[in-house]
Amino acid sequence: MSDNTSGTDIAIVGLAGRFPGARDVNEFWRNLCDGVESFQSLTDAEALAAGASPAALEDPAFVKVVSKLDDVAGFDAAYFGYSPREAELMDPQQRLFLECALEALEDAGHGAPPGELLVGVFGGQALSTYLVFHLLTNAEVLRTADPLQLNLGNAGSFLTTRASYKLDLRGPSFNVESACSTSLVAVHVACQSLLNHECDLALAGGVSINLGLQGGYRFVEGGILSPDGRCRPFDKDARGIVFGSGAGVVALRRLEDALQDNDPIYAVIKGSAVNNDGALRAGYTAPGVDGQASVISEALGNAGVSAGSLGYVEAHGTGTALGDPIEVQALTRAFGDEAAGPRTCVLGSVKANIGHLDAAAGVTGLIKTALALKHRKLPPSIHASNPHPLIPWESTPFYLNDDLREWKAPARTPRRAGVSSFGMGGTNAHVILEEAPAPRPTSASAPAPRLLVLSARTPGALAAQTARLAEHLRSHPQADLADVAWTLQVGRRRHAHRRAVVAHDVAEAVQALSSGDRLPTAAEERTGRPVVFLLSGQGSQYVDMARGLYEHERVFREQVDGCASLLRPHLGLDLRDVLYPRPEKRDEARLQLEQTRLAQPALFTVEYALAKLWESWGLKPEALLGHSLGEYVAACLAGVFTLADALSLVAARGALMQSLPSGAMLSVALPEADLLPHLGTELSLAAVNAPAWTVVSGPEAAVEALRTRLEAQGARCRRLHTSHAFHSAMMEPILERFTEAVRKVRLQAPRLPYVSNVTGTWVTAAEATDPRYWARHLRQPVRFAEGLSTLGQKPNRVFLEVGPGRALTTFAGQGPGRERALVTSVRHPEDSQPDTRFLMGAVGKLWLAGVDVDWAAVNGAQSRRRVSLPTYPFERRRHWVPAGTRVASGVAEPVASSEVQATASAPSRPGLRTAYVAPGTEEEKLVASLWEEVLGVRPVGVHDDFFDLGGHSLLATTVVGRLRETLGFSVPLQSLFESPTVGRMAELIASLREHPSHADAQTAALLRMLADLCPEAPVAAR
Repeated sequence: MSDNTSGTDIAIVGLAGRFPGARDVNEFWRNLCDGVESFQSLTDAEALAAGASPAALEDPAFVKVVSKLDDVAGFDAAYFGYSPREAELMDPQQRLFLECALEALEDAGHGAPPGELLVGVFGGQALSTYLVFHLLTNAEVLRTADPLQLNLGNAGSFLTTRASYKLDLRGPSFNVESACSTSLVAVHVACQSLLNHECDLALAGGVSINLGLQGGYRFVEGGILSPDGRCRPFDKDARGIVFGSGAGVVALRRLEDALQDNDPIYAVIKGSAVNNDGALRAGYTAPGVDGQASVISEALGNAGVSAGSLGYVEAHGTGTALGDPIEVQALTRAFGDEAAGPRTCVLGSVKANIGHLDAAAGVTGLIKTALALKHRKLPPSIHASNPHPLIPWESTPFYLNDDLREWKAPARTPRRAGVSSFGMGGTNAHVILEEAPAPRPTSASAPAPRLLVLSARTPGALAAQTARLAEHLRSHPQADLADVAWTLQVGRRRHAHRRAVVAHDVAEAVQALSSGDRLPTAAEERTGRPVVFLLSGQGSQYVDMARGLYEHERVFREQVDGCASLLRPHLGLDLRDVLYPRPEKRDEARLQLEQTRLAQPALFTVEYALAKLWESWGLKPEALLGHSLGEYVAACLAGVFTLADALSLVAARGALMQSLPSGAMLSVALPEADLLPHLGTELSLAAVNAPAWTVVSGPEAAVEALRTRLEAQGARCRRLHTSHAFHSAMMEPILERFTEAVRKVRLQAPRLPYVSNVTGTWVTAAEATDPRYWARHLRQPVRFAEGLSTLGQKPNRVFLEVGPGRALTTFAGQGPGRERALVTSVRHPEDSQPDTRFLMGAVGKLWLAGVDVDWAAVNGAQSRRRVSLPTYPFERRRHWVPAGTRVASGVAEPVASSEVQATASAPSRPGLRTAYVAPGTEEEKLVASLWEEVLGVRPVGVHDDFFDLGGHSLLATTVVGRLRETLGFSVPLQSLFESPTVGRMAELIASLREHPSHADAQTAALLRMLADLCPEAPVAAR
């Protein structure tokens, strides 16, 4: 590892790519190490099917060899928000670059929306052969497609800005184009942008899909193409190249920032340079020694390293008789006297394995070299067993490596390498790489429960993502699960279909992830959902409640310690000795916690500390609802009492209650109205917890007599574990004394809304600051069910029980709005799982419900690393216009792929909330048919929304224009925005058919406005 860093170093933190024979970077590396040649020899039938003509097959110069990508027709249009029709009219190069851009971000651990991080995008594409050979030869496309849409979907100038738009990246974004050196020049430009602080992270790369060579190519003597379908850089039999298709994107950051944020670092770019040969070459397309030597020397100078310290050079290496000797001559000149001696630097070229990827060639060589530095291995150069005789190898430092070997570290310098890419037209680029520096120390990962969160746009993608992660962890048992969890938490985008897994180690994580559908899963499109704290009352306490949090969570422990210190003068003991006793003191502590004078302060302390822990994790409650004692916690959190005053009142309340005669409480499964006639004069209604759950309080004999009568009538009853008859007439002797105690503290209006137990609705400032209110609160029944009803008036809320057990969420689940999300924080005493694990599970449930979590706070002071994990499993479907044939409506077809597959079925309707209703009237059938054609979605129903189906303003103008052509009169453009369903549009058309002139003036004005706003729009829109 290198420690030779400087302020101009750039870290390569993420890699993504698709290459011939490789679906991703990892498979690409395995192929390189195994010496795999990824060219395909075609049979005559395969060549014909791929577009070769019968006459070509008769030509002895025709070479039936290709280097192509699998699945170029496939694209996850729904993921990126494209309709099927838009997707099929888009160059697959643009689609592939978009996927790779997201994958590079995810590989870097920065796949989440960037927030304050400025992300730039720099890249380029090859000629759009899809436009040339498919779209422009297809009669249906020429008849129906909007020229502007074809331009937007295929012109190279929209490559990077499309990625910026779809991924919400707000740094610089522009295309680079310099023929074969495009993508390495893009890397150079990205580095400059980072060093100029124009962005904080940069994506750079290129893409090339050559559809004109899918069936083979014709060899021309004296040309650059190989006569036998093999590429042999620097070999004596080198006679030409084979063009291939591929894409590569790298994610870059300033090294200091990457180290600070503990990003994964594949390698470091020490320096780079770009120039042009000018006229110093034999011809415009010929390579030039001077330009190549100059750019390599300049890159070495910018990097501040000696040429002799380079152990590997990834050459442009086209395998041509002219190009290879010139390149070695240029390298030798650039190395000059700094060369370390003969056979000290390996020379290689990835083109031998996959061919020449044109606009993606340079970044592909960069990715290969970064992986070699990361793994400290030098892959073999295939087809290079006989070095080119015209190259004077003995007088150069270079040699060819014909097997996989360890890259041994030099004695005095880090491992270093150079990468060249030379464009036809003379633009040369060279980059100097160095192995990554030693990562900064992170927190030791003590055994602890870790929360793994996954999300996807569809259930199928979520299942695939779960399986991918399980397989990754299975094959990487040494992975740090804390780093894996952190990367998933902060390094991925959030989608509607979610899954959360709690595990202590990698083995447990693999086992849990492999259980698939049994994992906690939710479908929740909402984010930022507000949380309501439900704060428990007496009866839920137990010895060692939340002890695991006290031992492992700093915020919780500090709050408990603070409360215990404030309570000591009031209680005459350290509450922590009762809450968390030594083993030999547990029985004594259990008896103590049955005393209300200690139970109430203990519950307040745990709930208050737990609330503060949740708040520190980013869960600021929108509202609060306590149950009896829990209202004191709510009032304290809302600012009615200071913490010290709240604790003094709770201690006084408990002591006064303790001084009263004992009593009993009974939970009864009856509504309030059915229970009241049974109470008589001795018993009181103490609480209404749910519509059919009430509590009775009073003398023990009277309570037992009531229980006997009610059970005889079939009512379910349960004695509560309380020492006194709270919220009953038995409390009246202490009301005045408690009122006086409240008068001694300062009461303030609540700063956070909470619901009153006395009224069942929002507490008012007058109530909260009236000492008599708190006396009534002690005596009157707890209107908890009404409080839940008040909170339920806003259905988006998530209910979080902040206290031991699950009593309050159980009540909340029995009333109206049973579909609401309910989460508990602390385990029930009969639950044996560790407190920290239970709490992590609660965090997972909140996240599943759409609550935002501050993951940095959840991880506390731990310093964690982002690590490379499986990226999003795109569900690719076939979006393809055949060359020169008629296409019906562009309905998406499934693609056979190793990626996740969408279920193939006749309809291709996206996941809409509306049920399909077939069009009935003539106008409905007209609108539905037009939308099916424009959007590529089938079938379209009466209630379907144009914009839910993937429509947007540009397609809206197309629809309006097509309607005018069909109907002979104008439909107002604005009407599509105001009436976006088939049914409503059909009604409008029926109306306009009777009065067509009403639409003309408005449509003309709107189209003129559109033309003024979009001067480059097609003439049809003017």
